[in-house]
Amino acid sequence: MPTGNVLDRLLQGGVVAVVRADEGSKLVDVAKALADGGVTGIEVTFTVPRAHRVLEAVADSLGDTVELGAGTVLDAETARISILSGAEFIVSPAVSLGVIEMAKRYGKAVFPGALTPTEVLTAWQAGADAVKIFPSDLTGPSYLKALAGPFPQIRMMPTGGVNLDTAEAFLAAGACALGVGSALVDAKTVASGDFKVLTDRARKYRAIVDEYRTKHGSSA
Repeated sequence: MPTGNVLDRLLQGGVVAVVRADEGSKLVDVAKALADGGVTGIEVTFTVPRAHRVLEAVADSLGDTVELGAGTVLDAETARISILSGAEFIVSPAVSLGVIEMAKRYGKAVFPGALTPTEVLTAWQAGADAVKIFPSDLTGPSYLKALAGPFPQIRMMPTGGVNLDTAEAFLAAGACALGVGSALVDAKTVASGDFKVLTDRARKYRAIVDEYRTKHGSSA
């Protein structure tokens, strides 16, 4: 799928679920549950054992019904493995020029992580489709708003500290989308197999995004 299509769909959805787990056997069901709740941006992190096989399984099971990405990608080699396993976008916690170059070589969207103004600009100039502002739990919406002042042209996706209580504030601060981790997909719920909980949470996040954009006449 061309980068533009995936990026457009991610931005329109407004939520990227960051999926971490101690093992990957239930993550296809997790992805299905999230998609049922309207969150189709799924980021499987490479802290998951055999993450490339999880990517393959989700891609085989859900296909184009989700935007499937790989997270915690630290080097170009892992980026390539992710892409060959079905990832349509690549997320890193830091600015790795090798990761950005590899994603662009294969025509995939890439969201490098950055925190300081210098890192944000470096990532954007290197070809980031959006910059993951991480860890946003340490800085909050006010910091994102401060970054958006000098960088109105840079798409920024906060990750860390995004939950049902802070989601609207991050959107108001200028977030193009929200990266949501354990506040959406937590280990206890995954282990229990109560996937309806994940679907219900996903609906709540999508509702916040949709209601905010409708109210303020804005969209990604």
